[in-house]
Amino acid sequence: MKFIKELKTLKLKKFLLITLAGIINAFGITMFLSPVNLYDSGISGTSMLLERITPEFMSLSLFLVLLNIPLFIFGYKRLGTAFTVYAIYSVIVYSLSAWVINDILPIDVSVSSPFAGQDLLLCSLFGGVISGLGSGLTIRAGGAMDGIEVMAVIFAKKLGLTVGTFVMIYNVALYLLCGIIFQSWILPLYSVVTYCAALKTVDFMVEGIDRAKAAMIVTVNPEEVCRAVMSAFGTGATTIEAKGGYSNSPRTVVYFVVNRFQIGRLRSIVQEADPTAYVTISDVADIFKANN
Repeated sequence: MKFIKELKTLKLKKFLLITLAGIINAFGITMFLSPVNLYDSGISGTSMLLERITPEFMSLSLFLVLLNIPLFIFGYKRLGTAFTVYAIYSVIVYSLSAWVINDILPIDVSVSSPFAGQDLLLCSLFGGVISGLGSGLTIRAGGAMDGIEVMAVIFAKKLGLTVGTFVMIYNVALYLLCGIIFQSWILPLYSVVTYCAALKTVDFMVEGIDRAKAAMIVTVNPEEVCRAVMSAFGTGATTIEAKGGYSNSPRTVVYFVVNRFQIGRLRSIVQEADPTAYVTISDVADIFKANN
């Protein structure tokens, strides 16, 4: 029953977005990275390595499916039905798109990039940005393009690592292995550039160009502070009852979200409403309504 109920939450617009994301990701990999033997990160990069060291019929598309889908299924109980379905679909689209570009379209991607030739810097930067764009769109749609991120969510905490550190260790090990196998460090080093470019692009796609800021205002005049900030910015605020740890006197925490351009104005408004208020500012990764 739970499985059927979660299947009903799947949305067509997310499948359409993931379809676009898979095509974009495949474009970046096949048009910029694979032709010059650069490597993507995670399972995608592993698949590119395996393609190079196995018989010709063992293609990138085949390894993407063989390696990713079992990992998504393994993480099903932890991450839920909707995520698993979206993730498997994204890998299938990515794999099929890579196959079409490599084997169907009349484009020669066997020895150089159709756009950047054999310029490793251009290929690594644009390949990373474009593949990161595809991965970021997939994450925004509620899925994932790479199974290693699923393994990071499941095992990182058990190993005493953050998810980001787990993924980074995997990728460093992958690039070291590539260097050892082919006795050359030029391509693995340029692949690090690809990884960094993709990582920043994913952050941009998921969090947006103007990352929001959360202000927590500890005040003894919550009504004045709330009235002032809501009037100035035209949005709501949330109050949380608290108590001073040193004074043991009652306090109120006003939680308010602004963008980075509004911080200076917020500081002036709070100072005028309550000169004794204590304000902390932190980054907000995303803002959404639960019913959206």
